[in-house]
Amino acid sequence: MSKLRLGVNIDHVATVRNARGEGYPDPVRAAEMALAAGADGITAHLREDRRHISDADIDALALITRRRGRPLNLEMAVTPEMEAIALAHHPHAACLVPERREEVTTEGGLDVVKGHNAITPVVRRLADAGIRVSCFIDPDLAQVAASRSAGAQVVELHTGAYCQAVRERSPDTEALLQNLKKAAREAARLGLEVHAGHGIDYETVKPIAAIPELVELNIGHFLIGEAIFIGLGPAIQRMRALMDEARAERAA
Repeated sequence: MSKLRLGVNIDHVATVRNARGEGYPDPVRAAEMALAAGADGITAHLREDRRHISDADIDALALITRRRGRPLNLEMAVTPEMEAIALAHHPHAACLVPERREEVTTEGGLDVVKGHNAITPVVRRLADAGIRVSCFIDPDLAQVAASRSAGAQVVELHTGAYCQAVRERSPDTEALLQNLKKAAREAARLGLEVHAGHGIDYETVKPIAAIPELVELNIGHFLIGEAIFIGLGPAIQRMRALMDEARAERAA
């Protein structure tokens, strides 16, 4: 089984910075530290309300990831403004996500079934520019099929419901994990690259990482929170170790 990539989302370094309106902590410095600690790429969500990552951050992140030869994954709403920014910066990947101004964090996957006609031309224009396009979706077979039909090369499965169920010791936990497995299998069968993310922590990462079709995990909020206590480098290294252990155990 191939090594599972780790993308580190550094949005919430910017959240802390913006709480005081200062220039620190710097999310670009966090990105550099993440890459040095073993992250395979950097993820950042430029929200329409700019509540954490700013346009200047994207400018700098695009520069340092290109210089280091590592991918930048730009999470973005399906809007003309965000499409124009993606086309201007040409990140390695663009992950299309739903976005509501009043939400605290992304609450679910993009409804590609309902939004197919609006999403498809955006996917095409980004792909024509050489950007790998991912749809962030709930682990639902209809959403997987719609993402493939829209032209996406990648799907990122929303793991939030499963991770929350684990923390709450919910009886639905196993069923939610099975949904992730089924969606990953179907996406791979359709020729899509399969990623996963949202809500992943040390407790939940191994069952997710053991799903063989997964190629990449994108993890942010937990790692930034854990960094307060043990440092960003050690937090990432611990996550990386758990991911590798899950893959080794699955292969055995």
